[in-house]
Amino acid sequence: HQHGHGDSGGDAAEWKKVAELRAVAEAQDPAAKEEDDFVLGRFLRARDYNIGKASMMLLQYLAWKRVAKPHGSISGEEVRDEIAKKRVDMQGFDRLGRPMAYIYGARHFPSRRDLDGFKRYVAYVLDKICTRLPVGQEKFSAVIDLRGWGYANCDIRGYVAALDIMQSYYPERLGRVFLIHVPYMFMAAWKMVYPFIDDKTKKKFVFVADKDLDATLRDAIDESQLPEAYGGKLKL
Repeated sequence: HQHGHGDSGGDAAEWKKVAELRAVAEAQDPAAKEEDDFVLGRFLRARDYNIGKASMMLLQYLAWKRVAKPHGSISGEEVRDEIAKKRVDMQGFDRLGRPMAYIYGARHFPSRRDLDGFKRYVAYVLDKICTRLPVGQEKFSAVIDLRGWGYANCDIRGYVAALDIMQSYYPERLGRVFLIHVPYMFMAAWKMVYPFIDDKTKKKFVFVADKDLDATLRDAIDESQLPEAYGGKLKL
């Protein structure tokens, strides 16, 4: 079942490029046949319609997928320990119909994480949110809540690994991220992570000051879809 079929690729020129990319990629890796045109369209857009670069990106994705998801997907059972840490809630939609994820930075402790297990969990979460995409929507949105975040939660390697998975293997999926309740100390970590974020993605991260929090969230998310913890009516 396919989720997140956008209409952004409605024009003939894009489909022509998609067909071109498909021919180039399938010649090098027959597994490209299993990916639909919408997937190829996202890889193209992520590389500004450069067939060579998009093909390289797609082939790297296919190689990663074989190793990361040998059974086609990652089961909840495989990441049970990570799920138990309750770092992510996935519920509700923003006003643009994008599914929301709420990520709690203070529930992550690098001293207790195995990097490979964490990467598997990141892919699991991204797959899970993509299955919630309504028809016509290719992107999701997120709120990263850093209330209570401190030195013990700081995980530059983990953050960079998560960003790399999202940017390399889930291109054009992220709509926007609000960072809220951001402690001053977090900015030192952000400075280290920032160079690893590609230019298109950088624009999608929005730091929200506490005084603007209520207005910003209500502007982006209808009250019925906003969790109670943030003043809305949605029970998580």
